[in-house]
Amino acid sequence: MSRAPHDPTQSREILRLAVPAFLALVAEPLFLLADSAIIGHLGTAQLAGLGVASATLLTAANVFVFLAYGTTSIVARQIGAGSQRSALEAGIGGSWLAVGLGAVTAVLVAAGAEPLCRLFGASGPAIAYAATYLRISALGIPAMLVALAATGVLRGLQDTRTPLVASVTGFSANVLLNLFLVYGLGWGIAGSAWGTVIAQTGMATGLVTVLVAHARRAGATLHPHPGRVLRAAVTGIPLLVRTLALRSILLLTTWVAAGLGDVPLASHQVAATVWSFLAFALDALAIAAQALTGRALGAGDVAAARAATSTMVRWGVWGGAALGLAVLGVHSALPVLFTTDPAVRAALASALVVVALGQPLSGYVFVVDGVLIGAGDGAWLAKAMGATLILYLPLVLWVHASGHALVSAGAPYAVRVLWVVFTGFMAIRACLFWWRIRGDAWAVVGAAR
Repeated sequence: MSRAPHDPTQSREILRLAVPAFLALVAEPLFLLADSAIIGHLGTAQLAGLGVASATLLTAANVFVFLAYGTTSIVARQIGAGSQRSALEAGIGGSWLAVGLGAVTAVLVAAGAEPLCRLFGASGPAIAYAATYLRISALGIPAMLVALAATGVLRGLQDTRTPLVASVTGFSANVLLNLFLVYGLGWGIAGSAWGTVIAQTGMATGLVTVLVAHARRAGATLHPHPGRVLRAAVTGIPLLVRTLALRSILLLTTWVAAGLGDVPLASHQVAATVWSFLAFALDALAIAAQALTGRALGAGDVAAARAATSTMVRWGVWGGAALGLAVLGVHSALPVLFTTDPAVRAALASALVVVALGQPLSGYVFVVDGVLIGAGDGAWLAKAMGATLILYLPLVLWVHASGHALVSAGAPYAVRVLWVVFTGFMAIRACLFWWRIRGDAWAVVGAAR
């Protein structure tokens, strides 16, 4: 992609959306890091159990991330075309869809908590803790999905400040609740799960209140309309497929870590949480990319979409490099915050070196992913992620097959190899994205794709 001339106005617009989005996005992984630290000091089995439960819970919720991403694209295109009422009604349809999907998912996850956790092959004590956490946390899934949908609408309206306030308030409350329930009341890992449910419900309530106020001002209807709910569901199918393939990759990686033993699994849990924190930080540019790309293409301005893409890709790569250097600088000190187990500390420090080196690549991937989501290029994204999963399978299964030899060389070595392979997954995505973005097939203009 050719470098676009510097446009101060465009840069300010990106920053206006990206900075609040960055602060909102890093609030969630900061909470997960705090949660890992709180649980980690209860014991290695509890931390390993949190790793299994978190992977399952995040999969159950994040397969529906199209509720945020797809809604952002649809709403932004309608705003670009000058129809705020249609934008809000489309977003409300997505919110009602979130209610239904959340209720069904919560029942299924709660009912199957223990069997789902056993799929990872972790130790008996780790599975017991994981099932406890997952069974309780499932109650918060409807709120998680409603918050996703409402956040997507607000981002499409070019409002990233309100999600920031909701995230900071909710996740701060979550940490305080966890400390009180885990240590103050002595509820252990169950207390952490209850704190999560309460905080998620509060966040969803606040976001919906703001969304309802927007809808009333625009004269948009609030009741569920079958046609709009169905459209939200159909539009989200390609992104659902894309996300299912992505979550399969993440779950496979956790499954392989579990097969290596409790120490590698516990260290992988924290390393994955750090990686998620960095991903959310870089995803701020992807959020800006979704909103700006959707609005520009909705207004028929392909040049503006390409210029913003060029700027944000550069920022993503350099931002990833800066984050990677920061992690590299603290990779040996950071593990102390999460565990008292020397073996887990050593393995985690080893993994964090690889996490740090892969961040420039992550910056590129997340930005281009946001551009293509904002462009409504969901069908291609679904195919690309399916291809990525197929190419990743032999790599991660090799680690699984070599598990005994890797662990014999030491847990730090085993976890480092696993993370090198995981970084290979990001390299595959980067190659596919580069191929797509260099052409024009993704840049379709109009209020709807």
